[in-house]
Amino acid sequence: MKESTVATEKAKKKFIRDIYVNREYSWLLFNKRVLDQAKDLTNPILERCKFLAISQSNLDEFFMVRVGSLYNENLSNPQATDNKTQLTAAKQLDGISAVVKGYYAERAACYNTLRKDIASSGIRIMRAAELTPRQSEECREIFTSHIMPLLSLMVLDAKHPLMQFENMKSYMLYDLEKDGRRMIGVMTFNAALDRMYKIGTGKKVRLMPLEEIVRAFGHLAFIGYSVKDKMMMRVTRNADFDTHIDDADLEHDFSEIMKKKVESRAKLNIVRLEVDKDDSKLKDFVLKLLKLNPKFCFKDERFFDYKFMYSLGKYLPAEVSAPLKYPPFKGAVSEEIAGAPSLIELVSKKDLFLSYPYDSMSPVVDLLEECASDERVRSIKITIYRLASHSRIAELLCKASENGKQVTVVIELCARFDEENNMYFASKLQEAGCTIIYGMENYKVHSKIISIVLKDGDEIRYITHLGTGNYNESTSKQYTDLNIITADQKIGEDAVAFFRNIAICNTEFTYNRLLVAPQTLKSGLVAYIDREIEKAKKGKEGYILAKMNSLTDKTIIDKFAEASQTGVKIELVIRGICCILPGIAGKTDNIRVISIVGRFLEHSRVYSFGKGDDRVTYISSADLMTRNTDKRVEIAAPVLDEKIADKVVGILQVMLADNVKARKLCSDGKYRKVETLGEMLDAQAYFLKHAGK
Repeated sequence: MKESTVATEKAKKKFIRDIYVNREYSWLLFNKRVLDQAKDLTNPILERCKFLAISQSNLDEFFMVRVGSLYNENLSNPQATDNKTQLTAAKQLDGISAVVKGYYAERAACYNTLRKDIASSGIRIMRAAELTPRQSEECREIFTSHIMPLLSLMVLDAKHPLMQFENMKSYMLYDLEKDGRRMIGVMTFNAALDRMYKIGTGKKVRLMPLEEIVRAFGHLAFIGYSVKDKMMMRVTRNADFDTHIDDADLEHDFSEIMKKKVESRAKLNIVRLEVDKDDSKLKDFVLKLLKLNPKFCFKDERFFDYKFMYSLGKYLPAEVSAPLKYPPFKGAVSEEIAGAPSLIELVSKKDLFLSYPYDSMSPVVDLLEECASDERVRSIKITIYRLASHSRIAELLCKASENGKQVTVVIELCARFDEENNMYFASKLQEAGCTIIYGMENYKVHSKIISIVLKDGDEIRYITHLGTGNYNESTSKQYTDLNIITADQKIGEDAVAFFRNIAICNTEFTYNRLLVAPQTLKSGLVAYIDREIEKAKKGKEGYILAKMNSLTDKTIIDKFAEASQTGVKIELVIRGICCILPGIAGKTDNIRVISIVGRFLEHSRVYSFGKGDDRVTYISSADLMTRNTDKRVEIAAPVLDEKIADKVVGILQVMLADNVKARKLCSDGKYRKVETLGEMLDAQAYFLKHAGK
């Protein structure tokens, strides 16, 4: 057994204790499932390439955020431990480094396989060693004419002893000699450079990656120097900066505070070094310069950034690339909605249900467009966490404000990696006359809600949209999310109260129908778990069905375990992190956990308790993570319409029957393919087939 494999197996044992799985390890298992989709031959080849790129992008963010957070904790409170597996930050970091080294090897092997499979589809990604003399000369010309003018060079010597490596930017280092003196040459890759260069002619598409060209010809930029060694590298910096504000900040514009914090990311400490070779003195030089533990140096001899895998199809004719991708799909709009003269009137008669991406987001956009002009609409209030870069929703909010409606936008400036986009839209909305609220004190507002108030004669009426995902037209085509639009009076009153409480920073409020974190969401869900426990104790059937992205909240985990021990059957669909270990005899043996990673990102959250007449079902913006239940403003909304509740529960039941993309979490902490009994069922493919029906 290889040394890295032994280290990985030891790390796995550290990450599991009793019924608990460490959060970071569980996330790494999730990203492994994403990488597995790059190997899955049931996926078209260009989609497999995208899954490889997604897994790399995921890992980049994991290091910036989660490893960054552990780094901070290890400095500030080294004795603190994870509340489930009792691991200190230092022990978690050690375990992560061991597991990730194995992941890099697996990723490289996956790329090599994809490269061969792509070649059979008409695209050959070349390596410098494979070039013919003629092709080599062509690449040399590409370097000197198109690449070298956009490269920044520096020689580290007595006058330039240090280098500030930027986050997620690639560099080529050279061990140089001139007139008997040894120096370090640094070549910085310009973001404007193409990642792929087409070479040769003919039907076969031959692509030369930027990295390969620089490795082969980069030395030409250092005229007058002899090159003794070279190494490509990239650093990852901690992006987990503090978003806490205190009274001293109140005299400043919060958007300006956030702008400075976002800019600070470029200078935060380094948590990872990636290199393309191990046996180099240049690596030792960089590790010493960065003062980085060698455990956090990882090798990928080809690429650090696989984003180019997203766009390989553009090099092929459309008729050739089309069969190599998922068939195109457009979200459906029901005949009832499409034919309605007024969505306001339709919603006033019945609740509407939308399941993205199988249903289009256009009814929500159309409703806002109607409200922007309808004289009866007096106010529109909305929470925004992430918007599309070209947002029709933002345009309609501006239009409504310009038409004299009272428009209030609660926009979360602390939405990680979307801060700058949200600051831009906050400015635009404010210019149009919208009232802008930047969240609530030190709680992130992650809720997804629109409150529309109408004055019809002397009557005040409400329309409320409640969803599990962002008001983002782009991601609504890629993420699975559930939405309800209702004219229920009590939910409408709750929605108005919700925005009023946001405005005055009041979390101490109990709503009629909504469960709202941090005050009532967790306690409300726990009360329903207790209800199922009491039913089981009386010999009745206790049942819990839930879907979420992540489960880390120890209070909820312990409640699930308690429920399992009393005989409550619990079925969980959890895409990503799952910190409960099912199937442990006498503890969690009534709990089943599956994960589905497929064409669309599973993003909806559902919490359903009981069966039959006493069934209660909620859709929610919140995962069952402590950060969501205790440290964010989140909403869980009851599904009042029984037909809609049947649809929501039916969606989860189809997912539980998936035997193609589903992976079952086993009692040893491993995810395995679900046993195939009978016909094959891919849940997402099933929903696509039945969309709009």
